[in-house]
Amino acid sequence: MRKFVAIGPALIALLVGVLAVFVVPEVFKRGLAARTARSIEQANEILDDGTVLDQISRATRKIAEAVEPSVVHIDVEQEGGGGSQGSGWVYSDQGYITTNAHVVRNARTIRVQFHDGEVVSATLVGGDPLTDVAVLRVKPRPGLFPARRAPDANLQQGEKVFAFGSPFGFKFSMSEGIVSALGRVAGPAFEIGGFSNFIQTDAAVNPGNSGGPLVDSRGRVVGMNVAIATAKSERGTATSEGQSAGISFAIPVATVEFVVDQLITTGRVGRGFLGISFDRQTDGVPINDGTRYRGTGLLVGDVNRAGPADLAGLRRGDVITSINGQSVRDFLALRGIIGSSKPGEHVSVKYWRSGAGDGTASGTFLESTVILGEMPPDALVGTRPEIFLFTQTGAQLQDTPAGVFVGGVVGGSPFDIAGIDRGMVITRVGEKAVTSSSMLASELIDQGWLIGKEIRFGVAKLRGGKLGPIELVDAKQQASWNDRP
Repeated sequence: MRKFVAIGPALIALLVGVLAVFVVPEVFKRGLAARTARSIEQANEILDDGTVLDQISRATRKIAEAVEPSVVHIDVEQEGGGGSQGSGWVYSDQGYITTNAHVVRNARTIRVQFHDGEVVSATLVGGDPLTDVAVLRVKPRPGLFPARRAPDANLQQGEKVFAFGSPFGFKFSMSEGIVSALGRVAGPAFEIGGFSNFIQTDAAVNPGNSGGPLVDSRGRVVGMNVAIATAKSERGTATSEGQSAGISFAIPVATVEFVVDQLITTGRVGRGFLGISFDRQTDGVPINDGTRYRGTGLLVGDVNRAGPADLAGLRRGDVITSINGQSVRDFLALRGIIGSSKPGEHVSVKYWRSGAGDGTASGTFLESTVILGEMPPDALVGTRPEIFLFTQTGAQLQDTPAGVFVGGVVGGSPFDIAGIDRGMVITRVGEKAVTSSSMLASELIDQGWLIGKEIRFGVAKLRGGKLGPIELVDAKQQASWNDRP
């Protein structure tokens, strides 16, 4: 009996331990599972009744349904072999399609595939390498659905956007993101220009997306995909190649319209001109009488006499802070705004003036309306057009009283292949007479040299200071020369 009394408490403790280790956890697990099952059931009931996410998904599907019929896939066969792929979108029911100029660079044939699978040939109407915009045309056909555009949309940071195109050849794809920033500067594909204030987004954009539309939450085109940023350097590099790293750029649709409409109607692009040179970006830089402007802007250096800015009252020493309400942080931003405006257009320029010597209160903000002029050739290619011309044609050119003289030609260059030799004088580019290197460079840009269009040159041999008979020579950019290291 004493033995039983001694063992009893131990057995009770053992049973309690077994219950604690095995039974109680199992009961707890079953209770938790039952609660989870009820939670799942209730969640499914709510989800089946519809949620905000359902509404978002339906809206996203409708964006795809509305936009995809306007998107095209582009296949390019290039001169000298090779090819490229890209995207585009229907601009008008007259058969006009827009894409990036770099997509159709040096194209020998261009084929366009529509959303219904039909593939047709396209012709290159024209291209503007400075903004990287090109226009194609196909024969008008049933089922051409122009994309809705929103050039006046007040796009804001954080807004949802959708990118369409053919990334890595996966045709008619769609990706989603937000507007990461506005007014970005990204190097153009042709190493000149930069006449765009780009939209930065985090939508997935990869090779093949170039030229495709970027649309807003209403399915309206707000931009055209053009480049991505890669981590080749600590600051990133804008390029049309590489893989998405979450930073992509799009040309604002207002800029696209500005270029496309001119290419369709006149075949060339006229750009606004302010008539000002700049000393440097301003950030607390002393101005004239020692007062300081604290903020971002551009310090005006010289003002062209009787030019647009001069006629509007701007002068040396002013600090331009915004144009049409868009902040001017550096020269590239200003060039993007002005270069994407038409000659004759009225723009509102806000600027800071120190007030020295004219009775204006020190540190006064002023605003003037400027009627833009047309950008002259030397503003497009700089003060050394001969450098630009050499890289594009392979010829050493110089201005002479007789015209643009060919001082030498590199073997294998475009001019060498065309038969434009040393000692010749270039007198015409297409139908336009040229008398200077600046005019020659400007006409090459306008007539599509940089994207591979064939151009007819008028040349004459110079003998004894006199020009011989005019000869007509056809020449075009060569992919092997253009893509050299």
